[in-house]
Amino acid sequence: METELRYARLAEAPFTRTDSSGLKLNVRGGKIRELFQRRELLRLLVRRDLQARYRDSVLGFLWTVIRPVIVFLMYFVVLGKFLRAAEGVPDFAVYLFAGLTLYGFFNEMVVSSTGSILANSGLVKKIYLPREIFPLASMGGAGFMFLVQCLVLLLAAAIFGALPENPVQMLWFFPSVALILVYGLALGLCLSAVNVYLRDVQYLLDLVVMLAMWASPIVYSWKMVTSAFESFHLPTWLFEIYQNNPITLGVLGFHRAFWGGGTPADYPTHLGLRMLIAFLIGVVLVFLAHRVFKRLQGNFAQEL
Repeated sequence: METELRYARLAEAPFTRTDSSGLKLNVRGGKIRELFQRRELLRLLVRRDLQARYRDSVLGFLWTVIRPVIVFLMYFVVLGKFLRAAEGVPDFAVYLFAGLTLYGFFNEMVVSSTGSILANSGLVKKIYLPREIFPLASMGGAGFMFLVQCLVLLLAAAIFGALPENPVQMLWFFPSVALILVYGLALGLCLSAVNVYLRDVQYLLDLVVMLAMWASPIVYSWKMVTSAFESFHLPTWLFEIYQNNPITLGVLGFHRAFWGGGTPADYPTHLGLRMLIAFLIGVVLVFLAHRVFKRLQGNFAQEL
């Protein structure tokens, strides 16, 4: 009797059509609406990701702070003191920690989202879910840790008296994070889909993000970059590529928010305009990355 009742309820339930593009929703919003309807699931996946990171750990979420602080101390001692990169950079500790904090967010967001589909292969193979929810959940976990580290950065900058004299300068925090978010989302969506078919992507990405850190003024100052290009007579177009790199722009904006020791010579001209143009390009890249994701997601279950 219970079996018959269950089948009767299933027979009365409306059918929902899906294909490689996801649910066929006859309402405005499309994929964004579908993801919004599953916002509770997204929250649970983010919570599961955070709990799994430090499961059975004595210090737990303290590792969110301990690891970046140790990395910061290593760079500060080796580069700042031994190699004298701190010379000419006031409050070098805050300058370095600010850059490492933002770049660490980008690194964690892209790397974790790239492996998110593989990490959730059990769910992907068994039930229908909007596949985008998995890289988004990974980014959510990275965002939580980033906010914790930002609180530590804010506290350190306040203790050392390194915050900008004008509090309005701290508003640079928002465009800087938005710029990193949009490029992290574009790369995360694209690479998470490609990684299902080509597993070498996640290993190659580890090398790329490691090298990308040195292509931004994080452990060295902007003045050193301009001096180096002038000294070696490097082509102007190469300098334009460097200074319009979205990670470089995001780091420079983050420095303006937390590091008050900078002068106009420490930043390129029209930084705000450059960030706006890079952000708009990033939005286009998110759209293209999602098209790639939709095209590839149809065979995720078979490939997994």
